[in-house]
Amino acid sequence: MSSPILPEMKVLVVIPCLNEARHIKPLLLNLAESRGNHDMLIVVSDGGSTDGTPEIVATLAAEIPGLALIDNPQRIQSAAINRAVERFGDDRDVLIRIDAHGDYPADYCQVLMLEAADTGADSVVVGMKTVGVGAFQRATAAAQNSKLGNGGSKHRDGADGQWIDHGHHALMRIAAFRAVGGYDETFSHNEDAELDFRLRQAGYRIWMTGKTFMTYYPRSSPGSLFRQYLGYGRGRARNLLKHHAVPKLRQALPLMVMPAVVGALLAVIHWVAAVPVVAWAFLCLAYGVWMAVRERNPEGVLAAMAAMIMHAAWSTGFWLELIARRKGRAAA
Repeated sequence: MSSPILPEMKVLVVIPCLNEARHIKPLLLNLAESRGNHDMLIVVSDGGSTDGTPEIVATLAAEIPGLALIDNPQRIQSAAINRAVERFGDDRDVLIRIDAHGDYPADYCQVLMLEAADTGADSVVVGMKTVGVGAFQRATAAAQNSKLGNGGSKHRDGADGQWIDHGHHALMRIAAFRAVGGYDETFSHNEDAELDFRLRQAGYRIWMTGKTFMTYYPRSSPGSLFRQYLGYGRGRARNLLKHHAVPKLRQALPLMVMPAVVGALLAVIHWVAAVPVVAWAFLCLAYGVWMAVRERNPEGVLAAMAAMIMHAAWSTGFWLELIARRKGRAAA
């Protein structure tokens, strides 16, 4: 079978990274090999790595044509991509965002380009297949791949090709990216969903492809998972406040976790106050047992505990951001 003919697109691949010495070399080698003769500039936007990542990239740049390294003093991913597009985007047609801490099929970029050409989409997003190595990471992966952990989010579940409101960012036409102002650099988390909101408001279309995906490796400890989802919760609150939107049902349900936890403190007055948090914990653990039995997943119960960490952190981050904003307005 002959290979599909790639559309005539000049591609800018951007890899935001921070301390990715373990992953950056194989990732860059795979990208360089898979692009073939296509016009594809690869830019690593480094946020101040101290583990030797910039030195690895600089060494490879001498061997791989079309590979560049730039600094990202703001460290966050939104700024990393904006800086790369500002510097290299003038003669490029599309942007492909690659996460340094992930794995990709060999034809990942090619499939994205073909999907953009075939659908006419302004943005092509992908599903995420989450996998883990150690016990807690495997449990977190199981949680994030389940409705208990992702609420049925299509870019977590994966889906057949369809038009969608938001998904994991993969390819975007640079004209559309620039027309809406790129990523909002005040967002350290949830910057992708915030940009998707502005894209849709401006009339641009987002296509969820079912023809490729990325593999994601979640946090490997309870503390790092909590901090990650705390940031996600803050980012979601900022997004909703900025655009005067309301959370979807799958987002609203976890929001009740922290109020339930706080309310449980009143159980010293009456036991009924503990009912919501006990019910939440019971349902999560029951789902974990179901996973262990039905899916024969030995990490099922631990996955339920990982999901509870995600729920609690996301809810906490959301309410902390909401309270901080209200205090800020009151002070003003």
